Amino acid sequence: MPVFPATAEVAVLVSLDFGASDYAESLEELRLLAESAGVRTCAVVEGRRQRPDASLFAGSGKVDEIAAIAEQHEASVVIFNHDLSPAQMRNLTARLQTRVIDRTMLILDIFALRAQSHEGKVQVELAQLKYLSTRLVGLNQDMGQQKFAVGARGPGETQLELDRRKLARRVELLNDRLVKLRRHRQVQRRARNRSDVMSVSIVGYTNAGKSTLFNRMTHANVYVANQLFATLDTTARRVFIEGPELPEGEEGTARARNQVVMSDTVGFIRHLPHGLVAAFRSTLEETTQADLLLHVVDANSSERDDQITEVNKVLKEIGAHDIRQVLVFNKIDLAGLPPAVERDEYGKICRVFLSARTGEGVDGLRQTLAEYDAMNRAGQLHQIEHIEQTEESWD
Repeated sequence: MPVFPATAEVAVLVSLDFGASDYAESLEELRLLAESAGVRTCAVVEGRRQRPDASLFAGSGKVDEIAAIAEQHEASVVIFNHDLSPAQMRNLTARLQTRVIDRTMLILDIFALRAQSHEGKVQVELAQLKYLSTRLVGLNQDMGQQKFAVGARGPGETQLELDRRKLARRVELLNDRLVKLRRHRQVQRRARNRSDVMSVSIVGYTNAGKSTLFNRMTHANVYVANQLFATLDTTARRVFIEGPELPEGEEGTARARNQVVMSDTVGFIRHLPHGLVAAFRSTLEETTQADLLLHVVDANSSERDDQITEVNKVLKEIGAHDIRQVLVFNKIDLAGLPPAVERDEYGKICRVFLSARTGEGVDGLRQTLAEYDAMNRAGQLHQIEHIEQTEESWD
C-alpha cells in the first residue's frame, strides 16, 4: 500500500460504465493515476448509464451521492474517469461545492510533476494552456464584463477576450521555443546519421519497465518508480554491442565493438489525450526517426495484448507504425517465464523474453541489437551501391 503524507489531497474517484469492454482496466488505471499524482483515494463511486448527462455527465441522483460522500470524507477534489465539457465541469463544481477535474487534467498534472528538462516543461505548459483555453468561460463571474476600473478602460475588451489573447500569445511563444528545440534535436540526429550509428527507441505502455531496461542496457541512472508516467523526458545514451568477428591477423579472434544510440521515451496509456500526443510530438520525433523500436511489454500483465494494441495506435498516430519493431516481454521473473529469443518466418528476431530488473535474458536483447545493427549497415551499403550504379549509368 502506498504511503501518503499528511498533507496529501483526498479525492473521490468517479467512473461511469457506458458498456466499454475495457471499463475495469480503465478504472484501475484511474486509481494508479491518482496515486502517481500523490492523491489519496477515499472512495470510488461507480454507476451505469446509456449515455452521459448533458449538464452533469452523471445523473442528478448520482451527483447527490457523490456530494454526500465527498462531504463525509472531507474530500478536496472529485476526479472523473472521463473527459468533461467546460459546462459539465462548471455545473459539477457548483453542485458538489468542491474542485472537479477530469482524466485529462489528472494526466496533465502528473506530466507537470514529472517534467525535468526545459523541453519537457515547455511541452507540458503548452498542453495545459491548450486545454485551459476551452475552459475560460465561467472561471470568474465577471469574465464576460468589460472592465471600467482605472487602468483597464483602454481596449474596450471583455476580461474573457483579454485572457484568451494572453493565452494565444503564450501558446505562440511556446510553439516558437519548441521549433528551436526541434531544430537542435535534428542537428544532433543528423550528426548521428553521418556517423552511421543505428538509432533504437524504447517504446511501450506506461509502467512496463522501459526505464529499468534502459538503465540496464546503458548503465544510466534514469528515474525509475512503480508509477504511471514515471519517465517523461526523452533520454538518449550510447550502447556498445559486439559486432562481427574481425579479420584474422588484426585482432585475432576478437569482435568489433559497434555502438547504437538508445532512447527512452514517455509511456503510453489508454485514451491518451490527443492534445498530449500533439504537444509531445517534438519529443516523440525521436521515435519516428528511429531505425528500430523496442516495444517493451509487461509479460506479467493480463492486459498485455490490449496494451500492445494501444501502443501501436499511438505509434500510428505519430507516423512510426512502419518502423521495424521487436517485442520485448519484460518482467519474466514475475510471470514465471524462461528467457528466450523467438524468430519470425524470415529468421529475424521478433520477440525477446527477459527481466530488466534481474538481468536475466538481457544477453538475448544484445544479440538482437547486434543482428539488426548488422542488417542496418548492410542496408546502408546497399543504398550506397545503388546510388553509385545509378550515377555510373548517367555518365
